[in-house]
Amino acid sequence: MKFTQIIAEHLRQAYFGKNWTWSNMQDQLSDVSWEEAITKIHDVNTIATLVFHINYYLEMQNRVFEGGPLVGTDALSFDHPPVKNKADWEALISKAFANAEKWVALVGELSDEKLNTVFVEEKYGMYYRNLLGNIEHIHYHLGQIVVIKKIIRAGS
Repeated sequence: MKFTQIIAEHLRQAYFGKNWTWSNMQDQLSDVSWEEAITKIHDVNTIATLVFHINYYLEMQNRVFEGGPLVGTDALSFDHPPVKNKADWEALISKAFANAEKWVALVGELSDEKLNTVFVEEKYGMYYRNLLGNIEHIHYHLGQIVVIKKIIRAGS
């Protein structure tokens, strides 16, 4: 198995299960209502905002993997359309899961040699750093989602 396929599998597991932490996006979001997704706790991001933010970076990388430009800014990565109902929430989750599947497929197709090449520009480092960074980013925000969900359900 190619190393890029192993990396792709790590992201798939972060989204769909059987990773080392036994926590994943699909399980954690499966029972979150749209009302919970937009519930603001103190000045912490909402679950919906975090889902959008995680997906933002997957979309950026997918575009590059498909031969397009790196388009996006950190400043816009939390700026999502409002979630006003169940359909909006389900659309956000569906888009995130579809982009995760796409990322997995595209990364799995990369050659292992690509891992040691520059990702778009020198300032972004190598492909390897960006791929692993995205997986770390997902786990970081997944942990936040878990905590926010617990606080909302505890009524605090």
